[in-house]
Amino acid sequence: LMGSNMMRQAVPLLKTERPYVATGLERRVARDSRVTVLASDPGKVAYVSATRIVITNNGEMPKRGTKESNQFRVYDLRKFMRSNSGTCINQKPVVKRGQKIARGQVIADGPCTSGGELALGRNMRVAFMPWCGYNFEDAILIAESVVREDTFTSIHIEQFEVSARDTKLGPEEITRDIPNVGEEALKNLGMDGVIRVGAEVKPGDILVGKVTPKSETELAPEERLLRAIFGDKAADVMDTSLKVPSGTYGIVMEVGVSSQKSVTREKLTLREKRMQEKSIEDEYKSKRQQLTEVLTEALSNVLLGEKIPLDVVNVDTGEIIIPANRKITKTLLRKLAAVSEHIEIDPSPIQVKIHGIISEYSSKFSEIESERERAMDRLSTGDDVDDGIVKQVKVYIASKKRLEVGDKMAGRHGNKGVVSRIVRDEDMPFLPDGRHVEILLNPLGVPSRMNVGQLLETHLGWACKELGWHVMTPIFDGISYETIKEKLVEAKLPVSGKTRLFDGRSGEPFDQEVTVGEIYMMKLHHLVSDKIHARAVGPYSLVTQQPLGGKAQYGGQRFGEMEVWALEAYSAAFALQEILTVKSDDVVGRTRIYESIVKGENVLEPGIPESFNVLLKELQSLALDVRLRTVVKDGAEQA
Repeated sequence: LMGSNMMRQAVPLLKTERPYVATGLERRVARDSRVTVLASDPGKVAYVSATRIVITNNGEMPKRGTKESNQFRVYDLRKFMRSNSGTCINQKPVVKRGQKIARGQVIADGPCTSGGELALGRNMRVAFMPWCGYNFEDAILIAESVVREDTFTSIHIEQFEVSARDTKLGPEEITRDIPNVGEEALKNLGMDGVIRVGAEVKPGDILVGKVTPKSETELAPEERLLRAIFGDKAADVMDTSLKVPSGTYGIVMEVGVSSQKSVTREKLTLREKRMQEKSIEDEYKSKRQQLTEVLTEALSNVLLGEKIPLDVVNVDTGEIIIPANRKITKTLLRKLAAVSEHIEIDPSPIQVKIHGIISEYSSKFSEIESERERAMDRLSTGDDVDDGIVKQVKVYIASKKRLEVGDKMAGRHGNKGVVSRIVRDEDMPFLPDGRHVEILLNPLGVPSRMNVGQLLETHLGWACKELGWHVMTPIFDGISYETIKEKLVEAKLPVSGKTRLFDGRSGEPFDQEVTVGEIYMMKLHHLVSDKIHARAVGPYSLVTQQPLGGKAQYGGQRFGEMEVWALEAYSAAFALQEILTVKSDDVVGRTRIYESIVKGENVLEPGIPESFNVLLKELQSLALDVRLRTVVKDGAEQA
């Protein structure tokens, strides 16, 4: 159960590898999950690229204009799409040109599959031994070569969204013209204020420039005059641009812009609208022309040089397109194809033939027509976005994340841990043949948890690596330890599964023999780069005036009851007072300490925390008259 839970959280890696020790269900899981591409018909690979596979009966590419039928099949692959968890969905072909394909054969791998089998991680050379305390409490030590060779590198795609709304003070605007922003910060923005695809971004970079109208303040008469003459917009708007959040580095891979209905109609000038209409019409005519040529070719194969005993008439105009008993030429067929939806022929065998060919293409003509209507409709009504939104922009950033200290890893037996240190290859323990181990796990993680399966996998994996095998051992009918011993002997390895290891730093052998082998490890979705967070000044809760919590809200760290006890135990009274007042919900004290910092003083003048006022108001809501009184020097009380 723990193992399957870890597998659910595994991240698709850049390079996949199937496990040496599998359960036998990996191929079934990969097939049933539908992430792989299966051949729907037998044939021969005629063309293969990163984005498309074409399979035909004879392995030759079909001639231009041949319609897709039983003669050939085209398989389009999904490339670099974003999953709901922000990982990358990418399909890679596993076939070669000229290769024979059977029905149901895997022709392209998806994320987390290798050769049509589930492959969530990588096989690693492992040793179970402590190393200077760095694998204490399930921590994991990794060799530097694992990071350098991108063994556990994964691609992640993040989506950022910004909306320009229609506010009471006027509409927000997505623009490149942002007040008080230098040209250097705008270098990657296009004329429309949206970042270009392919730009490399880091935290703080502007993705979408946006300005929001701010409330008009009372202006002096001379300032109003200057504003009227020079039209200074900078004072009327504030910068509310979408920026890259902290911890995000990557490359802009896609940008999507959609606009709101009524605004689209108003904003487009008549000239712009006519230009866009012309562009849609031109595209429609071009597609229709191409399809007409394909239909002409299909009709030529049957009718060219023949004679039709009946007139072919255009129903709409009454024009005779092909007169009876006239030898059919390519020109006549082109005329026929151009008005194929409107022709009429008296019932006859040739009529059945012609209508049979035309009917195959009529749906494609209808599709082009409806596509044109949709584009025209979108031009007049705008995209379907929420009311109040003028424009919506989505930016997708792809980033490559290598394995680093703090990332979570796991095997298939619930043996999870966090990477505590990345050690140089030469410092890692090495085998008698000079190869260093790639990963060090703590032996204390095995006995108390009773998941001895990871040791059996290590022994069997070592034998499989040496013999060049991949074994399938079902879950409830697994391989016996006696058989594993036999395989170790067959591979000329120690029957105990242990060997003498040498310390990479000193070259001296360790006192005891160490369990060494091959274990299948996965990188989980809990990445340290997504979790690391720091706050200086940020947002506060409206009611309690305490800092918000969590990375998403740019919140602070909660200093709870037990942390207070710790400071009390050390008599750190002033540190505690500062944390419970000015660093939290003492509104007046916050202002005072800001002033003292600006003046260069170091004075703490705490006030009353806002949570105390909230408590008073709650008691008053229960009809309890609770008031706070302060005593003045002369002994008199003052409310």
